[in-house]
Amino acid sequence: MGKLRILYAGSPLASAIVLKNLIEDSKKSDFEIVGVLTNPPSAKGRHSTLVPTEVEQVASENGISVVSFEHLKAEARDAIAPMKADLMICFDYGKIFGPKFLALFPLGGINLHPSALPKYRGCTPVPAAILNGDEKLGVSVQTLALGTDEGDILAFGEIALDGSETTASLMDGDGKSSKVTSLGTELLLSVVHSTVDSAKNGGSFKLPDARKQSGESSYTPFIKKEDGIIDWKKSAVEIDRMVRAYTPWPLASTECGGVKLLILKSKVSDKSTKELKDVVIPGTVLPYQKSVGIEIACGDGSILVATELQWEKKKAMDYKSFMNGARNFTGSVLS
Repeated sequence: MGKLRILYAGSPLASAIVLKNLIEDSKKSDFEIVGVLTNPPSAKGRHSTLVPTEVEQVASENGISVVSFEHLKAEARDAIAPMKADLMICFDYGKIFGPKFLALFPLGGINLHPSALPKYRGCTPVPAAILNGDEKLGVSVQTLALGTDEGDILAFGEIALDGSETTASLMDGDGKSSKVTSLGTELLLSVVHSTVDSAKNGGSFKLPDARKQSGESSYTPFIKKEDGIIDWKKSAVEIDRMVRAYTPWPLASTECGGVKLLILKSKVSDKSTKELKDVVIPGTVLPYQKSVGIEIACGDGSILVATELQWEKKKAMDYKSFMNGARNFTGSVLS
């Protein structure tokens, strides 16, 4: 047998990090990335310049053929079939694969999904784990099935969460590595190397044994821009989770005097408004303490401490810089 031929499907930064890791490993292993499937370039910036996905950029830098389609119909299948890939690896591609498409690959497809499947099936498992206050984030490699994230589990691992993580830090990290991409790469390579080893004695490639998913299933929805709007009647713990879950998008937001304000970083105070003499309305900006941060009253007497903020269309600021230019902010009620 020759090398295991792989088509990689993905689009955003985290997926690009994993692709780069796989390419590096392929240089010393018996597999190769023969092509990349990604989303078409998107318009960005003031002049709507078309910018390729991060995955396309990594593929192009490494001389790998790239195909991109709005829909995976006959045209897409005709472009991918000549690559003669044995297996497709998918991570954060964002489109549904139909039976005709999956039939292009003798070994089918495998998918990296950051959750303990069948928990958090769907497109937003990492924000869901943060919003839920989970202490661990599962990372699964599953076979691609026609039902959303219903494939069998080929490899699994877990990441411990300490309550400070954001979606961005878990997925993208420093832009070169993150907890999800590091563990995800390790799990994918364990499956790929096992598949390569299966053919070393003259046999055909075979995926390692998989197990059926077990336990109660749950599904994560698409995140909408309005999901980031803060309800100050919620507890500080819930709001802090929102701030972290919705970083980098859509970001947690509120309004002050009719102007949109983003809360970019926060923490939960160990104090309570119940200790104060007067009843405090949730959303009220409490007297400023320079050594602490900007304290904001929340539901159940809890207090959120905002440490980085941003007025709409302005630059992000640490809380001290923000307060230097925010007259009459103390005592205002955010809504």
